[in-house]
Amino acid sequence: MNKVKPVGPIPAGYDTLHEELAIGGAMASALVRQHGSPLFVYSKQLLTRRMADLRAAMPEKLNIHYAMKANPFGPVLKHMVSLADGIDIASAGELLMALASGAKPEHISFAGPGKRDEELLRAIEAGVTINIESPTECDRALLIGAGAGQNPKLAIRVNPTFDLKGSGMKMGGGAKPFGMDVELVASTVRKIIEAGAHWRGFHIFAGSQALKADAIIETQTQTIALAAQLADDIGAAPEHVNLGGGFGIPYFPGDEAVDIARVGDALKAQLGDLPIILQDTQFAIELGRYLVGEAGVYLTQIVDRKQSCGETFLVTDGGLHHQLAASGNFGTVVRRNYPAAIATKYNFEPTETVSIVGCLCTPLDRLSDNAAMPKANVGDIVAIFCAGAYGATASPANFLGQGPAKEILID
Repeated sequence: MNKVKPVGPIPAGYDTLHEELAIGGAMASALVRQHGSPLFVYSKQLLTRRMADLRAAMPEKLNIHYAMKANPFGPVLKHMVSLADGIDIASAGELLMALASGAKPEHISFAGPGKRDEELLRAIEAGVTINIESPTECDRALLIGAGAGQNPKLAIRVNPTFDLKGSGMKMGGGAKPFGMDVELVASTVRKIIEAGAHWRGFHIFAGSQALKADAIIETQTQTIALAAQLADDIGAAPEHVNLGGGFGIPYFPGDEAVDIARVGDALKAQLGDLPIILQDTQFAIELGRYLVGEAGVYLTQIVDRKQSCGETFLVTDGGLHHQLAASGNFGTVVRRNYPAAIATKYNFEPTETVSIVGCLCTPLDRLSDNAAMPKANVGDIVAIFCAGAYGATASPANFLGQGPAKEILID
């Protein structure tokens, strides 16, 4: 028999009702009966609470942006637009969704390498800020803006010489497809200013999914210093600096939540003692996963229970086509178990070791590996937590013709 592997920590905010997992006061089985399985369930209450807690910890004058790539589901996005100071997008498709959800163009910024000319034109005509990723992208944006008779709003995405230590994905430091190297920034900004376009400032994103407060604090310190250095080189103050994000959430055994109080206290001190050239600059952080990840649960029903060579498998009607990250196939080197539970026996003690797998014809389709669970049968429901970010839209929903899961936002 294989060794039992622990599951990740279940986020706070979930309750038990009649021995079942309850989300926003609704039992998991009732949600599945009403909406079907597999099902993504997002909690408006948890989204609101997370933003409120973050605002309480961060400096009052710091803007908080929502990176909608984490979860662009319409009702979630509309709610986040109501909570956040800005929306960060990464495509013309996301631009249309953000505008449809009520985001104001002046509160939208557009980042990402490889922006097509038609995307640049749409962004310029809409009046959103474009985070320029290279000198040639800057030339294209200026040319497109001139051709359309529009004055583009342009910020520079900087590839910093440092990265975010301990981050799951390093977005800066060394050769990167994101942003432009530091030595190219000043000349590009001068070109923007000379062309009469609206230079908005800097976007400096060093990494994501970090759990150590010290690493985030160090990176924010370096980012502010870099912004001041670049402003001095240019000889002009940026009106806006996006410090990036990087706040992670606990997915795996042993992970601990970011100490946002420590991060906030350090940032308050830094923003209270800025270099003169940044005194009037508006600062923002950009978060996606941290704001929405723990507010989502993926529910999938068990359709078969089987034994093979002494091991027990619970086969569900879901799988990696909806939860690629939980299967270990979205950026992790060593597969570890996400937070998981038998939702219909939520407060039962574990009695067996099982692997929870999906319905796809691939050995990669494994949602939980040799985990200790209460005995579950056909008809019971599995819950995969931390499903609010990079689930539905970051997974191959149409693999093997399976199709997407339904998504709902509940109070």
